[in-house]
Amino acid sequence: MSHRFSITRFLAIIIKEFIQMRRDRVTFGMMVGIPLLQLTLFGFAINSDPKHLPAAVLVNDQGPQARTLLSAIRNSGYYEFVQQVHSEAEAREVLEHGEVQFVITIPQDFSRDLLRGDKPTLLIEADATDPAATSNAINILRPLLTTALLNDFKGPLGYLAQDVAPIDLRIHALYNPEAITQYNIVPGLMGVVLTMTMVMITALAITRERERGTMENLLSMPTRPFEVPLGKIIPYMFVGYIQVVLILVAAHFLFHVPMLGNLGLLFVAAFVFIAANLAVGITFSTLATNQLQAVQGSFFFFLPSLLLSGFMFPFRGMPQWAQTIGELLPLTHFLRIVRGVLLKGNTFADISLQLWQIAVFALVALIIGVLRYRQTLD
Repeated sequence: MSHRFSITRFLAIIIKEFIQMRRDRVTFGMMVGIPLLQLTLFGFAINSDPKHLPAAVLVNDQGPQARTLLSAIRNSGYYEFVQQVHSEAEAREVLEHGEVQFVITIPQDFSRDLLRGDKPTLLIEADATDPAATSNAINILRPLLTTALLNDFKGPLGYLAQDVAPIDLRIHALYNPEAITQYNIVPGLMGVVLTMTMVMITALAITRERERGTMENLLSMPTRPFEVPLGKIIPYMFVGYIQVVLILVAAHFLFHVPMLGNLGLLFVAAFVFIAANLAVGITFSTLATNQLQAVQGSFFFFLPSLLLSGFMFPFRGMPQWAQTIGELLPLTHFLRIVRGVLLKGNTFADISLQLWQIAVFALVALIIGVLRYRQTLD
């Protein structure tokens, strides 16, 4: 046998690899699709400076200066007035439910006190569970207030323009007043870890049986199509709960994350979320022909979930099409649930809508997995 380099053998190996690549179209598709997906998401969907954040207004003064101030805040581009509330209780409720990011309160006699030089108070309440989503919008308020009313402060009111701060701005950053990033990241890690591990592990379940040659044993058993996928899901439910407990313990003792809500409610929500991810993994397992394809499919699901759920980047900073995709992903809703329960003390009524959306996703994914499961090797 010749030990010299052979260009013929070298070219034969290259041609063989191209042929193998052509046969494994799924892997080739992932090699092309994943970079395109990353390029699209990072290039178009990711925005670290979110604008047009939903805000509610509580207006107790209809004076011209109050209207001018609200117009200036809206024209800044960071605030979009989507709702008008009529009481402080209603304002706190829309913040707790996550319907708005800010509540702007104009107090009674705002314009009168302003004209008297009494420095009326402008109250901004922010849902600061995600500090990155609110920091820029809050930072522009103070310079904005110094210029918003300059057109009004002319003539007889010119004396007010000499005051650097004619308005007393008060900002209440609710649920995370110190803007501690761990309070936002650590609870969110619960959803990220569950998504990554549950989908990937169960995606290997049926393909592993097929590659090891043990699928024949399953096929020879008098099992129903739904019994095998369910039987493979149940053990991993316990693994998922172990992960949940470990993350909660670390969150409490290492990162001192406040836990204001009912942990039992969080465990119920975790059950539905774990089931959804396991159902996705089983579906990928039935679609893949080998373990490599199963892992590739799970990563193709995990990447959009990580980037479009609001874990790494502010959800409301993304364009509408990206938010629409994100609303379809169970991780998006679970992040709202776990942060709401731990940081806001949300109840079942507060999270029921998010919980139902995860449950519907889990049911659809499980039905697809069961329909894809084959009782024969063909």
